[in-house]
Amino acid sequence: MLLKTVILEKIITSEIKYVFRRWKRASVKSGGTQMTHLGVLGIDAVEVVAEGEISEKDARLAGFISKKELIGSMSESTLDIYKITVRYIGEDPRKELRNADLSVEELEEVLAKLRKLDQNSQRGNWTRLYLQTIHDQPNTHAAVLSSQLGLDNAHFKPWVRKLKALGLTESLSPGYQLSPRGEKVLKALNSNEPSAH
Repeated sequence: MLLKTVILEKIITSEIKYVFRRWKRASVKSGGTQMTHLGVLGIDAVEVVAEGEISEKDARLAGFISKKELIGSMSESTLDIYKITVRYIGEDPRKELRNADLSVEELEEVLAKLRKLDQNSQRGNWTRLYLQTIHDQPNTHAAVLSSQLGLDNAHFKPWVRKLKALGLTESLSPGYQLSPRGEKVLKALNSNEPSAH
């Protein structure tokens, strides 16, 4: 469920409490969470509603001036309308990871997770290569980085997200950079492993 920054900001301030979408099936579930670039959202309820059940107040709490504007914003009129109740939970927990000082034990734990990612991948030892690529070319469009690795964006970005989940990278506009933790981990990888040939 993609949300514009202006919508996220209003969810954070509780000005917006509902998101309406036309879907074949819900892409979020009640009780779940969604990670966004401004933090974590809680999904409190997901329900199918008819147009007639949407009130003017619902529309305003979804960030629209009127119900008419809300309905007009949704395409694919044959699909069900989903009313999603959302709230802001807090900052992205990965932010804390990025700046954390690593003890020897924590560093070894991260390195073990990277080895596992490499071992479970048909790409082989990809984690150090990706970290090095981002280190060498910060603020570079993902399309440029992915093409250098012989991939397209669709096969590159999900793998970078695996590194981000460990607090090793940060998203920029455009591209990425290594977090302080990522820099330390890459240094450890480069000192512990032979250079790639």
